[in-house]
Amino acid sequence: MRRLLSVTEARPPAAAFATERAWRLNPQVALRDEAFGALAYHYGNRRLVFLKSRLLVDLVSSLGEYPSAAEAIGALVPEGRRASYERALARLAASEVIDVR
Repeated sequence: MRRLLSVTEARPPAAAFATERAWRLNPQVALRDEAFGALAYHYGNRRLVFLKSRLLVDLVSSLGEYPSAAEAIGALVPEGRRASYERALARLAASEVIDVR
């Protein structure tokens, strides 16, 4: 039988990803370096996420150093690959791996 969330269990929705906003690695997330990139473990929601590129790990790790995600992407990601990294950051925001500062 499928269990539905009660009102007391409902969480507020995660912030929608927008590149013009300032983002950071969620303080409840630990990154563990791996040969393929990294594992991101969220201690709050207990999700495990695979970051499958070293560049994505570097981008996520350094988001807090830039005034916006767009500036971080512009500084670190080659021009032809920026759209795919924006989509990856949007998925990480939905998984609560990154959050708004």
